[in-house]
Amino acid sequence: MSVLIVGSTALDSIKTPRAEHPRLLGGSASYAAIAASFFAPVRMIGVVGEDFPKKYLQLYRKHGIHLDGLQIKPGKTFHWSGEYEANMNRRRTLKTELGVFETFAPALPAAYRATPFVLLANIAPALQHHVLDQTRRPKFVAADTMDLWLNIALPDLRRLLRRVDLFVLNDSESAQLTREDNVIAALPRLHRLGPRYVIIKLGSHGSILSGPRGLFLCPAYPLPRVADPTGAGDAFVGGLMGYLAAGGGGIEARLRRALIYGSVTASFCCEGPGPSRLTRITRADLERRVKALTQLTRF
Repeated sequence: MSVLIVGSTALDSIKTPRAEHPRLLGGSASYAAIAASFFAPVRMIGVVGEDFPKKYLQLYRKHGIHLDGLQIKPGKTFHWSGEYEANMNRRRTLKTELGVFETFAPALPAAYRATPFVLLANIAPALQHHVLDQTRRPKFVAADTMDLWLNIALPDLRRLLRRVDLFVLNDSESAQLTREDNVIAALPRLHRLGPRYVIIKLGSHGSILSGPRGLFLCPAYPLPRVADPTGAGDAFVGGLMGYLAAGGGGIEARLRRALIYGSVTASFCCEGPGPSRLTRITRADLERRVKALTQLTRF
């Protein structure tokens, strides 16, 4: 089955203590779509400007990502610039230029509207609602978010949570939304907002899934060195959704293993600037790392 992914498509300029990388392919939809493409056909919705490099369009196509829903508008592509500290868990934004993304109105081609798996990657909740309004009874809907929307669009986000099956957020966002610092205590409060499944991302410490079968602790794949964590969270949820769409059986039966695949996909994302490392791996590379992670956590 196919995955419909809507989110930002951007150019990222990233500075780390080791290097600077200008105008890399970026955006939540880009990372999620590339990650999902290892498992299932992907239909991506986004917007870029006329300055968007053709090599990135070719990269999307190389991964089999369908681009009928990618708008190319007069103007400049959304550009984000950020700098990481030596501790890669901390970064600061240097510049944000919205460009054509400022007036983005996601439009689903008719062929996309019945896509069974829908990932609402990190964009404004109003846009996520707009996408859902155009779909026809999807089988499974996941939504990601960020602290900005908790600050400026909380009513829209709360309304969205009653429309999705899976809600993905990190531990600081969970604390902000529920006013509960303990993630285990926060999970019931998040479920009461609407979603049947909740995943709280814990960065290098993995993630926690909560659902009808209880809790599942998903480890992060241990890396000796992180080159650039940009997009890892998007790659995680993209890999997860791609894996869910790829196989038969119910969501409940596959979701825990989907987290493992998402975790492994995100680990490759961290090994190079932007999505560069992620775009050079194969499904066999993912399977080898899943096997290694399984061995590391079996007892």
